[in-house]
Amino acid sequence: MLAVGFLGAPEILKWALLFVLLLNASAVKHHDFKTCDQSGFCKRNRAYADTSSSSPPSSPYRISPDAARFSNGQFHAVVDKTFTDGAIVQLPLTVTFLSSGLARLTLDEERRRKGDIELRHDSKARKERYNGSPEWAIVGGLDVDASAQLSDQKEQGVTVVKYGKDKRNTAIIQHEPFSIAFERDDETHILFNDRGLLNVEHWRPKIEQGDGEKTDGEDQSTWWEESFGGNTDSKPKGPESIAMDITFPGYEHVYGIPEHTGPLSLRETRGGSDGAFTDPYRMYNSDVFEYELNSPMTLYGSIPFMHAHKKDSTVGVLWLSAAETWVDITKVKSNGQHKADTETHWISESGIMDVFVFLGPKPEDLTKAMGNLTGNTQLPQQFSIAYHQCRWNYMSDEEVREVDAKFDKHAIPFDVIWLDLEYTDDRKYFTWDPDKFQRPIEMQEQLDLRHRKSVVLIDPHIKNTQNYPVVDALKEKDLAIKNKDNQTYEGWCWPGSSHWIDCFSPTARAWWSSLFKIDYFKGSTFNTYVWNDMNEPSVFNGPETTMPKDNLHHGNWEHRDIHNINGMTFVNATYHALLNRKPGKSIRPFTLTRSFYAGSQRLGAMWTGDNLAEWGHLKESLPMILSLNIAGYPNSGADVGGFFGTPSSELLTRWFQAGAFYPFFRAHAHLDTRRREPYMAGPPYTEIMTRAIRLRYQLLPAWYTAFHEASVNNTPILRPQYYQFPGDEVGFGIDDQFHVGSNGLLVKPVTAEGATSVDVYFADDEIYYDYFDYTVYSKRGMQTVDAPLDKIPVFARGGHIIPRKDRPRRSSDLMKYDPITLVVAIGKSGNAEGSLYVDDGETFDYQSGAHIVSRFTFDSKSSTLSSQDFTTKGSMTKFFHKAMAEVRIEKVIFIGAPAQWAQKTHILSEQDSKKHETDFQYHSATGGKAAWAVVRDPKVSIAKGWKISLV
Repeated sequence: MLAVGFLGAPEILKWALLFVLLLNASAVKHHDFKTCDQSGFCKRNRAYADTSSSSPPSSPYRISPDAARFSNGQFHAVVDKTFTDGAIVQLPLTVTFLSSGLARLTLDEERRRKGDIELRHDSKARKERYNGSPEWAIVGGLDVDASAQLSDQKEQGVTVVKYGKDKRNTAIIQHEPFSIAFERDDETHILFNDRGLLNVEHWRPKIEQGDGEKTDGEDQSTWWEESFGGNTDSKPKGPESIAMDITFPGYEHVYGIPEHTGPLSLRETRGGSDGAFTDPYRMYNSDVFEYELNSPMTLYGSIPFMHAHKKDSTVGVLWLSAAETWVDITKVKSNGQHKADTETHWISESGIMDVFVFLGPKPEDLTKAMGNLTGNTQLPQQFSIAYHQCRWNYMSDEEVREVDAKFDKHAIPFDVIWLDLEYTDDRKYFTWDPDKFQRPIEMQEQLDLRHRKSVVLIDPHIKNTQNYPVVDALKEKDLAIKNKDNQTYEGWCWPGSSHWIDCFSPTARAWWSSLFKIDYFKGSTFNTYVWNDMNEPSVFNGPETTMPKDNLHHGNWEHRDIHNINGMTFVNATYHALLNRKPGKSIRPFTLTRSFYAGSQRLGAMWTGDNLAEWGHLKESLPMILSLNIAGYPNSGADVGGFFGTPSSELLTRWFQAGAFYPFFRAHAHLDTRRREPYMAGPPYTEIMTRAIRLRYQLLPAWYTAFHEASVNNTPILRPQYYQFPGDEVGFGIDDQFHVGSNGLLVKPVTAEGATSVDVYFADDEIYYDYFDYTVYSKRGMQTVDAPLDKIPVFARGGHIIPRKDRPRRSSDLMKYDPITLVVAIGKSGNAEGSLYVDDGETFDYQSGAHIVSRFTFDSKSSTLSSQDFTTKGSMTKFFHKAMAEVRIEKVIFIGAPAQWAQKTHILSEQDSKKHETDFQYHSATGGKAAWAVVRDPKVSIAKGWKISLV
């Protein structure tokens, strides 16, 4: 949230000018954020790359011949960085081969690791290179492949290791100059340092000389300090960047490394074709005001995970650095080469080098392996995947009750109402404004009567003021982030003068957890959940609107080392606070974060920040969310309607239609925009938006099943074309349509003003049915589809069975025991299959067997639709199945029903050896629409297996 609120009188003058400037700004302020040329370490490494490319590849890095050894699935060595005068810097290297088929390279610096360096300015910072990213990002998948073995192939100065399933993977480690080629099935897929861009800026003492003076061709002007925007970074450890080139031979498309705007298939950043960027993609979590579109500029979060894809092959790398990171991308074709190589150059400011190598070969192999490493997405409470209503700000408890009542009056479902900054007492978190929110408990009790929840904003900055117990305890317990002089850091954010909790500290996290107890956070209830914003962290008077890099965290790590993980540590603390809030009962927490890193998906949802009410922002929300999904963070969304500005009625309507297919579905708006709750729009817009929201609720069983699948194997909830059809090259660059989970839904939101049709790409020869009227699309390729304002282009792919609930309710919890409708989209083969996952939608009891997994199969040969129970049995299975026994299949719709069914009037259903004759209605095909049939009330429960026979 970038907002302007009501400050205390002493602060008004200080902030008045700033707020006027923010309100009148029309675009991102580029001068507030560095380009590569303004970032010393990025500029130096780009220059190093230019020098290397202008002469024959040579690298000063080689493996010391006496230090290399291989044992128990690991290759250990020392890489010598050798200088022209014979001096050597030793860099300990480990290449680990994992049971999952991944490989991991770590490269450190021996002198820093031993602490054998001198810090400037009497700094208290740690001397080592930061190696703590795995403690936050990695939760598993590190078992070593003890069966990995050296190849029989012997070559002087080369180590060859076979690893992975059936030893299909090979690492060819060249000793001098140091490089690694990773092969799968004897084909090279990834190259490390083949262009000689490996660069480890080693420690050296500062030698006083003139500003900007160069030694040995190196620009030292930003080695020892660096100024930007009126702030100076003291750099007590001197230059310490790491960089390396990673090449994907034969791969023209790379994806991932969110969060950025622009196409899903990442653009070139040096030279290249029209539309190429001039700066690298940057990952440095930042509060970017009114971010621009089609840009490599950094945004709020970072996941340094990249897919490279070509026909029927996907590989990737995870560059596990929490420091500021830039990635250059170029695509190069050699003479006679049909496909380009994608060459990337990864540059981080500090820390060790820690890189994981994924050799696929399928996209789902990468996302599953990423889940094994960093954790699968959280299985959320079911309410949280329904519709959320937010605004900065609902200004009183009375207004909240009024909005709640108006949604009911207009029969528009919603599950959560959100409170932004102004609910607090003078921007002090864990308080309520005594005038505007006099009865917060009563407000939430009204929501609870309708089975709805509230979410309140709690940010990491703590107001520095008198008579505020939270800040008093923060300072007394010494739990705040420190400045470079090891004193409590003071910066400015919404409250004015603020301190920031240091959630790297276990003690700080334990204290933070205590603040969420109901008896401490007066006015909160167990149905109050939490939104963590501004956690990059955003600091209004800091460099690049964030914290100085020479600030100090728990363990005396500099902020530069851990910046991109900082936001994750905060939401982690909040997650565990909510987890421990209710004694005796484990309720799944709901949190929303703006800043994130690899692993944040375990903790809750995210959104793409402060977007604009413009058609371009609606359009680019799709590749942004797709990028997050394939990078391992599927529970993502964008502010529906745009945060800044007032959307036209058409734009708002189209945005609700698109938002109904975001995994995280929330409307949000800035204080200065016109009110835009769906019931405010008037006809026909209110009715159309209501239908879009109701469609989301109708499909909640399919959505929840998709979330469950993601929580088990990390598959994206929204899947781009290349992921769904990895052999179809036409789809590799398509990012304006997507597939929802494994349920066969293809969606193409309308994102252009005035559009009444869209071009939809059908990637195969399977039948696709219009979800609403069953129009048949059976031709492969691009087809124009009508899309008037009241139409969302949604298609059911033949061969799938989609579960849904057709009874409209005011909130999702009221749907818990509603019956299920199955939509059977019969494919060209005549068959179809699908699944349904059900649990209580609230607790962790599903881990003890309190869930139902049903697999549906329609077999054309036997004309039978059947359900099998695939529940993982546990101590609570019988109890839960008994509780859900009354949830039945209400209706089955067969799309593409065969003509021989036309004379049927009844069918036979069977469950527990009990047979029932059930009504059957057949509707013939007309006007390009498929024939369809309906089975009503077959008298079968979802809690057990059953069979419906149409013979």
